[in-house]
Amino acid sequence: MMTSRATERVDVKPLLIIDSLHISYGSIEALKGVSIYLDEGEIVTVLGANGAGKSTLLNAISGLLPISEGTVTFEGEELNPIPAFEIVQRGISQSPEGRKVFSTLTVEENLNLGAYTKRKEKGIMAEARERVFSLFPILLKRRRQMAGTLSGGEQQMLAIGRALMSSPRVLLLDEPSLGLAPILVAQIFKIIHEINDQGTSILLVEQNAKRAIDIAHRGHVLENGRISISGSSQELKSNPKVQEAYLGGAALKK
Repeated sequence: MMTSRATERVDVKPLLIIDSLHISYGSIEALKGVSIYLDEGEIVTVLGANGAGKSTLLNAISGLLPISEGTVTFEGEELNPIPAFEIVQRGISQSPEGRKVFSTLTVEENLNLGAYTKRKEKGIMAEARERVFSLFPILLKRRRQMAGTLSGGEQQMLAIGRALMSSPRVLLLDEPSLGLAPILVAQIFKIIHEINDQGTSILLVEQNAKRAIDIAHRGHVLENGRISISGSSQELKSNPKVQEAYLGGAALKK
């Protein structure tokens, strides 16, 4: 079992800052003043029930949803007016909930689409592809196979690999363990740990709270569009409300 990644915050400017974010779907306010930050080299997890606003948060950061109020700032630059493809170019990519691979394209074609913003930089694309195949050797074996014929776990690996093809500084992961068998969940989280060790900062949305808290440096609980609890991974583990709602009523062991 992986140990807690909790660390004290170093007094440096965060890589990614979400400040007082409001997102609405018509008259329904999905996010109500959410503020979080991600430091260089961190894994930060966002926990919450279905409908809490977790995917909305990631989609807003990615430029896929209009922001009603608040700001998203990356490396000191506000992203609100920037289109989604430019946000990928600047260093933020997302592996979406439900994988959303292109089922009628091969594994390699899916990966190449993830490198669309780097398509003129053949050396960078080749390096990114080798990194993905190193992390997910099964994708190398399946590179000519149609993505729709892959198993659920292999499709999840492909979705993460596709997101890595743009060589992001920040990787947004939306429910990477959803629908996977426990042995595959353990494998996916081991790889997420490795991606972070290679220098990629990660914002992780995940319903498997035990796995998410164990791998993260810090975390937040999102409830009804608002952050209700924040803290280091160890603080979340020892929080009675988190224990009751997400950890089966007992704190995780160190």
